[in-house]
Amino acid sequence: MDITSAATATASTAPSTASLSTGSHAPAPLSLALVVASDREGRFAPVITDWFRSRLAEREDFTVTVVDLAEIDLPTSLSHNPSPAVRAELAKVTPVLEAADAFVVVTPEYNHSFPAALKNLIDRHYTEWQAKPVGFVSYGGISGGLRAVEQLRQVFAEVHAVTVRDSVSFHSAWGLFDEEGRHKDPAGAEAAAKVLLDQLGWWGRALKDAKAVRPYGA
Repeated sequence: MDITSAATATASTAPSTASLSTGSHAPAPLSLALVVASDREGRFAPVITDWFRSRLAEREDFTVTVVDLAEIDLPTSLSHNPSPAVRAELAKVTPVLEAADAFVVVTPEYNHSFPAALKNLIDRHYTEWQAKPVGFVSYGGISGGLRAVEQLRQVFAEVHAVTVRDSVSFHSAWGLFDEEGRHKDPAGAEAAAKVLLDQLGWWGRALKDAKAVRPYGA
């Protein structure tokens, strides 16, 4: 399974008032889980994911762990008493989701919606999503995956996650990158990624600090 960590996350407490006012102590980076939703053979997801990780590499406010759903073998049938094999697969991903302060989902659009593997992952977890921000990087044809994102906003609201307003979308994505996976005209996408990550960082910090003072009540 391709769950890789760009850096070791460190625990932090809510910053003191003095720290906020003077800026003398920078808060620890937020732990970001980057969920790659597509498990389709021949998928374009690695190109989009690698591009977005290059944006994250320039930030110091996040540590990143990639959760690639193509590398997780979870059946679609849900059970309150999963088999040992299913428990072993969940053990690879559930701790990552639980430890995350924020999420970014990289998703294509399949028939005006998002991949079944992603819905399966969401439905198998609940508290792991609660009171955490979720951002979206989508891709597809003329819609750029935005119809999948609009449906995901409703799903994540049900599990008490907070979706950030701005997203990154790649319309007719296959023609935007060269054979080496480099974006041919990256300025607009890079600006969108910065806005997304700035919003995600704000919400991630605000919610983490709030939960340090008062546990979230679902």
